[in-house]
Amino acid sequence: MKPFFQVQTLEQVWQRLSDIPSLPPESVPLERAAGRTLAGDFAAPHDLPGFSRSTMDGYAARARDTFGASETQPGYLTLQGEVAMGHAPKFSLGSGGCARIGTGGMLPGGADAVMMVEHTREADTDTVEITRSVAPGANVIGPSDDAEAGQVLLPAGQALRPQDVGLLAAMGVERPQVVRRPRAGIISTGDEVVPVERAPEPGQVRDVNAHVLASQIRAAGGEAVPLGLIPDDPDRLRAAVDRSLAEADLTLLSGGSSVGTRDLTSGVFQSVPGAELLVHGVSVAPGKPFIWARCGDHHLLGMPGHVTSCLVSFHLFVEPLLERLLGRAGHAFTRFARIDATLTRNIAAAPGRELYQRVRAQRADSGWLAEPAVGRSGLLRSLVQGNGLVRVPLGSEGVEAGSAIEVLLFPGATP
Repeated sequence: MKPFFQVQTLEQVWQRLSDIPSLPPESVPLERAAGRTLAGDFAAPHDLPGFSRSTMDGYAARARDTFGASETQPGYLTLQGEVAMGHAPKFSLGSGGCARIGTGGMLPGGADAVMMVEHTREADTDTVEITRSVAPGANVIGPSDDAEAGQVLLPAGQALRPQDVGLLAAMGVERPQVVRRPRAGIISTGDEVVPVERAPEPGQVRDVNAHVLASQIRAAGGEAVPLGLIPDDPDRLRAAVDRSLAEADLTLLSGGSSVGTRDLTSGVFQSVPGAELLVHGVSVAPGKPFIWARCGDHHLLGMPGHVTSCLVSFHLFVEPLLERLLGRAGHAFTRFARIDATLTRNIAAAPGRELYQRVRAQRADSGWLAEPAVGRSGLLRSLVQGNGLVRVPLGSEGVEAGSAIEVLLFPGATP
């Protein structure tokens, strides 16, 4: 693989996602299916509920036997039975007959409507007085009203919500087929980086990115595989990458993707047999040093060392890749809410880069206001205090205060 350094646009990077196939399916117990991604279209194996079902407590009847009934001129029906809950009635209604029924009960043969109990009165043990007529189908769910056999109810790529799990349960699905979770090996590098449990000496910093990336991977539907903190040594980094190649679907190597004497990421990736370097630099800020190489179906990703650049790069590049591996469209910022706001201060943009500016969005009497966060990409405080991003397009010189903008709210952010 020949090394190169050619900055690409975001669109060029995203276009490379189109040919990435999803991971293979696996079956999981229904109680663990929430949040997982459906591997294929789910079609109803049978009608649901499969029988005519009452939605009210009252009396099942033939609608035509109730026509003309009113408060001033009530009608009278013969009580011919009672529907036991959870059982199919063993009788059918004859002309002028009705049957007691509870919510969810199965209508007896001949019945096509249910009269609400509030509109009836038992005149004696065998007679029910009705004060309102009902139309056919009133207060009834038909055999296929919820679902018809063969109907596609959930599309492939759907992240299963609690209500989706409930639908699968109603259809008798014990182990749905879902896409296997992408496994991401996480490697931190840098002679100045120390583990969280160690007090840093002058010139050292604790390993922040590994924990940020692991949290992001899990939030995006993947599994994090921590592979440790590795010194700036090519052989040891290559050994960690080899382990990730064996155990994971993608590798996130954080800390070595800035151009300079300590830039080992590209060299380590290039040393992997069969690897192809796809991206080495993107015209975006923060996140320009992003690297992407591919070795078969495994993806090798070099993440910027600065925490803000690392976080934004994840949302721009890694999460869309995870989406593709999960069988979804592969767009950036799919978990971000969007609000319209007014910018409170100017945002200056450097030429040749698309900018994602950190902001703090707050509600005011006049609407939403977005305050640009102050601080460089290596500062944690501005990242923690901000709750969203504002996109400044490539070629723009910035955005003036007072401009109407769209804010991308971080997942879970509460303005």
